[in-house]
Amino acid sequence: MRLFVALGLPTTVSAQLAGLIGGIPGARWVPPENHHLTLRFIGEVEPWRAEEVDEALAGIRARPFDLTLHGLGLFEKAGRINALWVGVERCDALHRLQAKIETALQRVGLEPERRRFAPHITLARTERAAPDKLIGFVQAHNLFRSPVMRVEEFCLYSSKLGKEQAVYVPEVAYPLASPGSAPVAWDDRDPAPVPG
Repeated sequence: MRLFVALGLPTTVSAQLAGLIGGIPGARWVPPENHHLTLRFIGEVEPWRAEEVDEALAGIRARPFDLTLHGLGLFEKAGRINALWVGVERCDALHRLQAKIETALQRVGLEPERRRFAPHITLARTERAAPDKLIGFVQAHNLFRSPVMRVEEFCLYSSKLGKEQAVYVPEVAYPLASPGSAPVAWDDRDPAPVPG
């Protein structure tokens, strides 16, 4: 199984991000259903290791918190711009949660994450896009700001290769709440309330 830990996004925020899509020839846009904020990439693991990861994540205790997406930026690798992303306003609670996840996963034997945590949501893969178009796009949308999101859970996702791109499946949701709350299988959650 190929796994990662992430925050899903409310549909309202995903819809807002979807409104940014387009206008850069050569960019491969991430579909809105795949938008997420990665807290820890795990990679390929055996089923027994996945169970250990689940148990480790289920033991994490943290309080819900508010998060706001803000601004756009670019990642560069070997002199080429390879990703367009939406940033996150500074949030100490997010960094504390990520640190708890990192510690929990190291305790079950995963190698430490070498990269510094830089919270973001990837909007597009941009290896084939013209740098001037990307820079212009970032400048045009750099005042982007999402509504405040209430983060009440984090999820363990699996990544399955599809024909066009990977399909991300939320496997288990871990509530952020007081001690004693248990993880919830994604399919067992209460249905979202229908707006009246």
